[in-house]
Amino acid sequence: MAYDSHQKAAEFHMLAAHAHQAAAAHHGKEDHLTAHEQSRQAMEYASKAFEFSKQAHDESSAIFKKLEEKS
Repeated sequence: MAYDSHQKAAEFHMLAAHAHQAAAAHHGKEDHLTAHEQSRQAMEYASKAFEFSKQAHDESSAIFKKLEEKS
C-alpha cells in the first residue's frame, strides 16, 4: 500500500519536472502563452506529488509504528 503512494508521488514529481522544463523552453522561445500553460500544469503535478508524498509518509509511519509495537 505505501509503495503505491511512493510510486505515484515519484511519477508526479517526474511529470512536474518535465512540465517545468517544457515551460522554460517555451519561455526561451518567447512563447509565453504555452509557457504559462506548462507552468500551470507543472504546479498541478507538483501539488499532486505533494499529496501522494504526504500519504506515503503517513502510511510508512503507521507501518513502522505497528512494527515497533510488536518488538
